[in-house]
Amino acid sequence: MTAAQLTDVPSPEILSDKMLSDEDRWRIALAKDRRFDGAFVTGVHSTGIYCRPSCPARAPKRVNVRFYATPAEAEAAGLRACKRCAPDCQSQEEAAVRAAIDAIRAGESATLAELARLTGYAPTHFQRLFKRAIGLSPAAYARALREERAKAMLAGAGRVSDAIYDSGFAAPSRFYAAMEGRMGMTPSDWRGGGKGRFIHWSVVETTLGPMLVAATETGVCCLSFNEGEADLRRRFPGAELVEGGEAFRALFEQVTQAVEQPGSSAADIPLDVKGTAFQQRVWQALCEIPPGETRSYGQLAAALGNPGASRAVGGANGANNIAVLIPCHRVIAADGGLGGYAYGTAIKEELLRREQRKG
Repeated sequence: MTAAQLTDVPSPEILSDKMLSDEDRWRIALAKDRRFDGAFVTGVHSTGIYCRPSCPARAPKRVNVRFYATPAEAEAAGLRACKRCAPDCQSQEEAAVRAAIDAIRAGESATLAELARLTGYAPTHFQRLFKRAIGLSPAAYARALREERAKAMLAGAGRVSDAIYDSGFAAPSRFYAAMEGRMGMTPSDWRGGGKGRFIHWSVVETTLGPMLVAATETGVCCLSFNEGEADLRRRFPGAELVEGGEAFRALFEQVTQAVEQPGSSAADIPLDVKGTAFQQRVWQALCEIPPGETRSYGQLAAALGNPGASRAVGGANGANNIAVLIPCHRVIAADGGLGGYAYGTAIKEELLRREQRKG
């Protein structure tokens, strides 16, 4: 039976839950009619779960089914929410995305076709709603998840090869290809917080106060104000810290010029960033804000395709180790106020003033 066959059941817009008989509800559940999601839930007492009317799972036997007006009533009867359709979620689309994320994290049904079958959507439609909610396609999310697991495992003890396979990569070559340009450091160096790597650093006097700048052979890995060696060691506990270094003098001078003269060649300065896939997406979005302009957390989240992720964007903004060059100072409060800044609002205000004057 399909929704089109429900010729004698009015639409939910003109039919309240109280007017539905149990026979109506049963026929709606068999048709998996999404229009009635939220009107009631279907309790399956043989399995102990309750579902949305549109749940794509196999239909239960009628004798085992009871209907409830709300998820709370079903839970009071001893039932738990179906993980596939998540009737306790705010929307069917949200439930579908959550089910897909659970499947990807469990290493199951990771292809788009399988995720679409799992959630009851057409593949192209599900791809769009997943990307709208998360900001990544299902495949990109799965790749990012594998990368994050690999990073976490490489941060601990054990062999690099074991961490690569345990995090879901089929071969080391796949891992190195995925990490190219993303990790900054080679995979072995992630163990022990960059153990074995050299970071050259210096504290430079600027018109904004003492500025700590540090770099690996890949690029700048830290820029902060009113901090010193102890703060740098806290950020990179396993690295070998080297103060100064003639080979890094020109780079540090270029960084200082970018801070003192907004609009100079900051985009040409190489960076060695360490962050999750989401954090790096946020940092890239920050770099795309033109000098002299600002964005709220909400506007930045919307630009990333996920308007509800303001809090996550704020967290990624705060995790940025490279001030000015990754311009987190260009993010302000929703009411137009400055908002917070790790190095004080006076520095933030002055950075914005210089950029706006330059523009």
